[in-house]
Amino acid sequence: MWELSGYFGLFLAAFGAATLLPMQSEAVLVGLLLTDRYAAWSLLAVATTGNVLGSVLNWLLGRSIEHYRHKRWFPVSEGKLEKAQQAYHRFGRWSLLLSWMPIIGDPLTVVAGVMREPFWSFLLIVTLAKATRYLVLAALTLGWLG
Repeated sequence: MWELSGYFGLFLAAFGAATLLPMQSEAVLVGLLLTDRYAAWSLLAVATTGNVLGSVLNWLLGRSIEHYRHKRWFPVSEGKLEKAQQAYHRFGRWSLLLSWMPIIGDPLTVVAGVMREPFWSFLLIVTLAKATRYLVLAALTLGWLG
């Protein structure tokens, strides 16, 4: 039962961290890796799945953002959204390789939705970026690099 709750907690942390919520999943992943109670590959799969699904939520929100961008409660200023759109237009879908980064990664996934990035290319690039981040973190934590 405890193992299942660990996976569930990691999934929720990874999902939340990929949205515009101020959360982190790296500490949860490292903590679970260090317990030796979980298979590393299972943790990587759960963290990646949760993080990618959170980014998919951002992409979906971006697809419908035009209806809400002028609302007072909207979490991103008009100027920042315009700047992000210009950057995305300049660098294109490959900017999604930075979707794993703090601060800029989550807005990038929203802007990809606004810019109507095709879902399958979005999913492929974001999954690659986020899985690589977690893999490097696990490798550093568990000493896989030597």
